[in-house]
Amino acid sequence: MATPSIHPRPAQPAPLAAAISNAAPRQRNDACPGALRLHQADDGGLARIRVPGGVLQAAQAAALGEAAQRLGDGDLHLTSRGNLQLRGLAEDSGVRLAQLLDGAGLLPSPAHERVRNIVASPLSGLDGHGHLDIRDRLAELDRRLCGSEEASELSGRFLFAVDDGRGDVAALGADVTLVAVREGGTLLRVGADDDAGALHIADPADTQAAASEASAASAAAAAVTAAEVFLEAARQCGVRAWRVGELPITGGELAHRIAQRLGKTGQIQQILPSPPLPPLSAHGPAPGLIPAPTGPATALSVLAPLGRLTGHQWTLLARTAEQEGSGELRLTPWRGVVVPGLPPERAPAALAALDDAGLVTDPASPWRGVGACAGRPGCAKSLTDVRADAAAAATSGSVDGARALPVYWSGCERRCGHPRGDRVEVVAGTDGYGVTVVRGTGDVHPVPLSPHALHAPHSELAATVAAARDPRSTDDPHPTTTAHSR
Repeated sequence: MATPSIHPRPAQPAPLAAAISNAAPRQRNDACPGALRLHQADDGGLARIRVPGGVLQAAQAAALGEAAQRLGDGDLHLTSRGNLQLRGLAEDSGVRLAQLLDGAGLLPSPAHERVRNIVASPLSGLDGHGHLDIRDRLAELDRRLCGSEEASELSGRFLFAVDDGRGDVAALGADVTLVAVREGGTLLRVGADDDAGALHIADPADTQAAASEASAASAAAAAVTAAEVFLEAARQCGVRAWRVGELPITGGELAHRIAQRLGKTGQIQQILPSPPLPPLSAHGPAPGLIPAPTGPATALSVLAPLGRLTGHQWTLLARTAEQEGSGELRLTPWRGVVVPGLPPERAPAALAALDDAGLVTDPASPWRGVGACAGRPGCAKSLTDVRADAAAAATSGSVDGARALPVYWSGCERRCGHPRGDRVEVVAGTDGYGVTVVRGTGDVHPVPLSPHALHAPHSELAATVAAARDPRSTDDPHPTTTAHSR
């Protein structure tokens, strides 16, 4: 429906009890859900399961699918950080969910389960781009993060990024970002403030055989130290900061404190001006086949419409990874899945099977770049079923997804989960939807709507959104500074 409907809000069920006693307490006023701290939504309990770097083994994927089927609504939902959410959980499912996840190796440290927020370049080591394969850095960062008692105090919103040098996840605004450097070493960026500079972490002098392992350990240790210095700064400033940008000190001052701490270990060579990042990739890896530059292997890249994977789709992905690929799945921050390691001669048929199951495999699909919050009936704050409206608009237009701006549909002004960078935002209000084009610079261009368009049928709303997604659509020389306008 193009016009949000307003209905009386149902009474909220009693909050779910914590599944395990050592789950992170809410002492920081951070209600971010986890695997052990479930959020009670209108459609039942919600668990957010952190998957560092989005990397899952096929057996772990099977365990998650079992959890969704046995305890939830059967679907798995991808997040903008490459994590997974289960919805529709019963109030008494917390302990059983924790046992399933622990048995699959997805809870290496219950005290850290909400802070293992790590995004990583999903195609690293697969397509020949980037400066190195960052999988060892990712694993080492997760290990050291779980080994830091102080890091367990981080908010569930604090974000790490490990970028192989191509700039994809480095542009996602993480709190601590590691970027591989072509000449060697690693750049450590703090927050999204370019003026803060970047700390150059030197590779340890070591034999070639141990160089990669030593470099991974050095970079990971620096990232965890940066997070610990952030927590120390928050305590000293007397604030409850969830993200680096919430500290009452500049990014440059925080970087200086981190450099002082790391300088004692001899890791810091110098603080450099932050190098310019490539333009933010709004869509992430393109759907389709991803051939390896060398070696007999091809990866599959697919997108889940609106980030939702049915039980059948998830089982097919896990089975494809196990039987045809390397046994690994990589979830992306763009709500996609990469399946590495298929023989080139078998990859097209496997991709066709995923397409038949309803996953997006065409780079030009109108579904590409389309996102939405949970909306009704899952979220009590939403004014309408935005996912149904987003789906109707995506399937009724003729948008070239490979060229169009991403679009994000929100059920209220909170705009939960909206992406960064250039995008179109469709936000529900009491009198209908507002459409704006938002630039990564912060400029906002309201899309004019005639009075009847606020109550327009799907076809008219879809046409308005499709026109706004044209990258050439914003010629307004006087953009506003509000995120939503009528």
